[in-house]
Amino acid sequence: MEVSLHRLKLLRELRYRGTVTAVADALHYSPSAVSQQLSLLEREADTPLFERHGRRIALTEAGRVLADHSEEILDAVESAGSAIESLRDGSTATLRAGVWASVATGLLPAGLALLRQRAPGVSVHSVELAPEAGSDAVRDGSLDLSFVIDYSNYAMPQVRSLARRTIAVERIYVATPAGAAGPSPVELAGLAGSAWILSDSRSHFGRAVRMACRESGFEPDVRHVVGEQSTALALVAAGQGVTLVSDLGAATAPAGVELTPLAGRFERNLSVAYRSRDDGRRSLHAFIDAMADAALEVGLRPPDGQAVPGT
Repeated sequence: MEVSLHRLKLLRELRYRGTVTAVADALHYSPSAVSQQLSLLEREADTPLFERHGRRIALTEAGRVLADHSEEILDAVESAGSAIESLRDGSTATLRAGVWASVATGLLPAGLALLRQRAPGVSVHSVELAPEAGSDAVRDGSLDLSFVIDYSNYAMPQVRSLARRTIAVERIYVATPAGAAGPSPVELAGLAGSAWILSDSRSHFGRAVRMACRESGFEPDVRHVVGEQSTALALVAAGQGVTLVSDLGAATAPAGVELTPLAGRFERNLSVAYRSRDDGRRSLHAFIDAMADAALEVGLRPPDGQAVPGT
């Protein structure tokens, strides 16, 4: 039996994610393209791999067996690539990195400039995605590494096969219309009567802020639910409410927004997640070192600890 590695990857993702639509979203394909590739895989295997249950596709016994073997096959291919890279001393490599908007604008350019000076043979391809999607993309092999965040009151779940290295700590600021707050640190409880602009409660940031507000004794009155920090800050500038923003996001605040430090210990750790088995890749650590040094250059606080292995 000869099967495509690309199609085996789609099969593996289908087992993890459960629907063709979820696979398509995660890997940036159309659902019809994913369905077509899975049909071709079934033809290559010459046996039924899938059965439909409403809108969901379940794996047959043969599908589950092939999915189990796909893990070993794809891991072996990736390990071979890492071994070949190690023979070149990591001087030439391509890394796929997951970022989100504030990292892409506030940290990535400075970090890539340092990396170019130190390891000019390392090429980086970045993909912008939601912070909560980074670990899964690294686990499934779509990315080599991704930035991830842990809020002081809400950490991202650890993934067993991944390691993390914290590179910086971001402070949190209250973003208000100009002249509304003043320079002194603001207690979160003091914003109980304000209109809020926040991301959806299903997002990591939206959930962490709502939890922090509840711990301070109130439920935020969210008037505008937005997906991008830049949109939230534009609404703040227009006098539509308040929001919270981290160091990197604060760097792009528009005119008309006043930033005031948030009192207390609500903050977030900025880390890079990568597969534990890739710990020997010099190119990966060159990237992380460059980003850690760039974080200091742009004014972020250094972390207290180092690499955190997956548990």
